[in-house]
Amino acid sequence: MILNFYFSLFNELVSFLSWSPVQIGAPKVQVAEELEAYPTESVELSCQFNDGGGLTKLTQVSWIWEPSDGHRDNIAVYHPVYGQSFPNVAFKDRVVFLHNSLENPSIRISNLRMSDAGRYTCEYATYPTGNEQGTTTLIMLSKPKNSANGVTVQAGTKSVVVARCEAADAKPAATIEWLAPVGGNHSTSTTSGPDGTVTVRSEYRLVPTPADNGREVICRVNQKTQKQPWVYPIKLSVEYLPSVSIEGYDHNWYVGRSDATLVCLANANPEPTTITWTAASGPLPETVVVEGNKLTVRKVDDAVNTTFICEVKNRLGSSRHQITTVVIEALEDPSSAGVVAGAVIGSLLALLLVVALIAVLLTRSRRQQRRGYPSSGDSIATGSGGSNGGDYGNKARLLFSNSGNNSSKNGTGTNNNGPIYTYREGCDATGTLTEKANDYHHHHLHHASTGNAPTAHDILLSSEMDEAERRKFDLDDSMEEEEERYDRFGGVAGGGNILPPAYHVHRGHAGEEMDVYLDDDMESQRDGSVISRTAIYV
Repeated sequence: MILNFYFSLFNELVSFLSWSPVQIGAPKVQVAEELEAYPTESVELSCQFNDGGGLTKLTQVSWIWEPSDGHRDNIAVYHPVYGQSFPNVAFKDRVVFLHNSLENPSIRISNLRMSDAGRYTCEYATYPTGNEQGTTTLIMLSKPKNSANGVTVQAGTKSVVVARCEAADAKPAATIEWLAPVGGNHSTSTTSGPDGTVTVRSEYRLVPTPADNGREVICRVNQKTQKQPWVYPIKLSVEYLPSVSIEGYDHNWYVGRSDATLVCLANANPEPTTITWTAASGPLPETVVVEGNKLTVRKVDDAVNTTFICEVKNRLGSSRHQITTVVIEALEDPSSAGVVAGAVIGSLLALLLVVALIAVLLTRSRRQQRRGYPSSGDSIATGSGGSNGGDYGNKARLLFSNSGNNSSKNGTGTNNNGPIYTYREGCDATGTLTEKANDYHHHHLHHASTGNAPTAHDILLSSEMDEAERRKFDLDDSMEEEEERYDRFGGVAGGGNILPPAYHVHRGHAGEEMDVYLDDDMESQRDGSVISRTAIYV
C-alpha cells in the first residue's frame, strides 16, 4: 500500500508539471521575440509574469523603448496603487494597457511610425528576487514607392543615361535589375532616410543610335514586402535628323508617259515639319505637280530629264536626298506590238500553207505528166510529142488512147479487134511499126482478114499481151512501187531517151530480146467520170 501511495503521488507531480505554464529554467517574463508592422498600422506587445509558486511579490511594471541608437526611454508604467503613466510624449495617446493587471501588462501601439522601430522591454520590479524583464524587437517595414521613366536623348557617339528606375522609402532596401536587349549598362545608388527607410536608384546607359529609338528596356524591383517583383517596361526615345529616301522611279520614263510619280520618304524623331521638292536644273517643270511628299509628272517630256531633290526638316535640322530621272524615247504601245506580232505570225502560216499547196499540186502534175499518153497527132512510130513529153525512140506503146473516150486495150475499137502495132528490130532505119490484124480472142489465135496461119512473131506477141493482161491484175498491190521506179527513170533532167525498167524479157526474131513494159493510169474527168488506160510497152 505504501508503494502504491508513492506511485500515485509521482504521477500527480508529473501531471502538474506538464500543465504548468512555467517550466524549470524558463524565464519568468514571457514576451514575443520579434514583430513586424507597417506604418499607420497598430501592433500589440504582450507581456506576462509567471511566478510559479506565488512566492514573488510584484510591485510595478514598466515598458522601456530602445531605438536603434541605443537610447532607453520609458513609454508606459503601471502601478497597482498609483495606476498608469505614459511619460514619453512621442507615444502619448498612442499607447494603452490592454489589462489593468500586473500579471498581464500587455500594451497596444497605434498609428505606427517608421521611427517606432526598436527594442521594447517589459520590466518587472519584484521582491525579494529583484527586477525581471523580457524584450520584443519591433521591425517596421515599408513598401517601396517604385517608379521608372525614359530619358529623351539625341543620337551620338557617347554613352548617356536613357532610362531611370527608383524604389524609394523602402525598408528593408529594395534591389533593382534591368532586362534590356540593347547592350547597355547600369549603375545603382542608395540613400538612407531619417526614419530608417532606404531609397534605391538605378540608371541605364548606352550609346544611342537612331535604331535604338522605340526599343524597350525593363526595370524590375524586388523587395520583401512585395508579393512578386515589380516590372516596368520603358520605351527609349532617341532623337535624330531625318533620314530621307525617294521611291517610285522605275527607269522607264519615256516621252509621252503620263502620271509618273516620285514619293519622298523620311524617318525622323521628332516628326518632320516640312518637305520641299526642288530640281537641280532650276524651277520645277510646268508638268510637275507637288502634293506634300508626292511629286507627279503629268506628262513626261525632255523638261523632266533632270535631278529632283527632296529636303526634309525637323526640330534638329534638315536632310536631303536626290534622284536623277532619264527620259527615253517613246515606246510602242504593247497592244499594237501584239497586233503586229500576230499579223506576222499569221502571214508566215499563210505562206507556209500556200507553199505546201503548190508543192502538192506540182507533185500531182508531175505524176500525171509522167504517166500521160500521146495525144492525137503525135508520132507513134517515133514516140515523140504528146503529153508524155518523153522520147521512147523506135519503141512505142502498143495500146494508147485516142481523142475519144471509147478507146480500149489492144486496139482502137470497143471489141479489142483494132490494129496491133508491133515493133521489129532491124526492119528499117527508123524502126517503123508494122500493123497486124487483131484476130486473137482469149488465148486462141485467129486471123480475120486472110485466114493465114499466124506467124511465130504473132503468137509470141499475143502470148506477151495475154501474159501482161494477167500480170496487171496480179500485181495490183505492188503497182505503187512500180510507179515510183518509173518516176525515177522519167525524172532525169531534160527528158532524155531513158526507158522505164523492163517488165519481162522475151526472145524475138533471130533470138533478139524484147522488153515489155506495163503502164496503168486513171484520169478523173470534169464530169466526175474516171478513165482507166492500160498500156504495154515493147
